[in-house]
Amino acid sequence: MNQTHQKYERLKDILRGYGSVAIAFSSGVDSTFLLKTARDTLGAGAIAVTARSCSFPKRELDAAAAFCEREGIEHVICDSEELDIEGFSDNPPNRCYLCKQELFGKIWDAAKSRGIAHVAEGSNVDDEGDYRPGLIAVREMRADSPLREAGLSKSEIRALSREIGLPTWNKQSFACLSSRFPYGEKITPESLRMIDKAEQLLIDEGFWQVRVRKHGNLARIETDSAGFELMSDPDRRAMIYERFKEYGFAYVSLDLLGYRTGSMNETLDLNKVG
Repeated sequence: MNQTHQKYERLKDILRGYGSVAIAFSSGVDSTFLLKTARDTLGAGAIAVTARSCSFPKRELDAAAAFCEREGIEHVICDSEELDIEGFSDNPPNRCYLCKQELFGKIWDAAKSRGIAHVAEGSNVDDEGDYRPGLIAVREMRADSPLREAGLSKSEIRALSREIGLPTWNKQSFACLSSRFPYGEKITPESLRMIDKAEQLLIDEGFWQVRVRKHGNLARIETDSAGFELMSDPDRRAMIYERFKEYGFAYVSLDLLGYRTGSMNETLDLNKVG
């Protein structure tokens, strides 16, 4: 048994120790793998809870519902509108902390009402190297992080997902749409819709890993090497520019560094934000 499979067995042991668990389920690579493993390990003792909000695209909500229906997993959809949280729409550096506090409060409500003993989320060991205030809220809200506890990385989760037949093994990484704004720029339902439409257009055009970051009336597109190739087509570039203008952007730029997680943290002074 190689090291990755040892970690996988460790994950199963951790989940067995819970007895029952409610998984914060976004339909992403990590939470899908965690939910499937919990279901295989605990049966009906594992449920999924997904938050519905304007920062969570409908395509992801639909994917979450379809997966749970296919796997026979109880799926709870709760309304968790981040923009109603005091201070969230001002987009402070601890925005994710505010969101996760409210979210996990609602997941705990769903768990307790069903006699579920634990709440768990899908962060992995790769999430420990960036500024992630949401993980502080996860600890404070007594939510477990079994993938991190088992020592699993993103690449290992993808490899194991492929082995067990999960269609998400090669799904692009995703984060809530509120992460597309520079800290301090107001988050509104209208601006979230602009980003959602822009990213959906790019996905429909064949872009795999992509982000549309909003800087006022400028859209900054981050994509991978394949996305750069797609952008080399002048007709496609012209179409994207015109459609982005329809969505409300005045300017459209392509980030020369390409896609990367946490690019909005690059301007943060971590000594000040903690």
